[in-house]
Amino acid sequence: MEIASEKEKDWVVVSVTGRIDAVTAPEFEKALAEQVARGEKNFLLNFIGLDYISSAGLRSILATAQKLKPGGGKMIFSGLRGTVRDIFQISGFATMFKIFDTREDALK
Repeated sequence: MEIASEKEKDWVVVSVTGRIDAVTAPEFEKALAEQVARGEKNFLLNFIGLDYISSAGLRSILATAQKLKPGGGKMIFSGLRGTVRDIFQISGFATMFKIFDTREDALK
């Protein structure tokens, strides 16, 4: 798994490639927690390069969303495809979070 973060407008764009599973989820959650600790509130998780996400990855997303909620922060997603999109649909995450086809659409 590779994680790249950049600030664009009022959003921290976090691009993830590879897999978020039981092995990599703690690293993913830590990277997001560090951004939250710095005072960042709005996150766009760009998953165009993500091949797979497990329940451990979904838990990491929920944990971060819970940290953002008291401060009025937001988490949105872009680039979900294939299995990752299916997992978001089956798990109900597709109804809990806003999902955009592309990063550009999300940042509009």
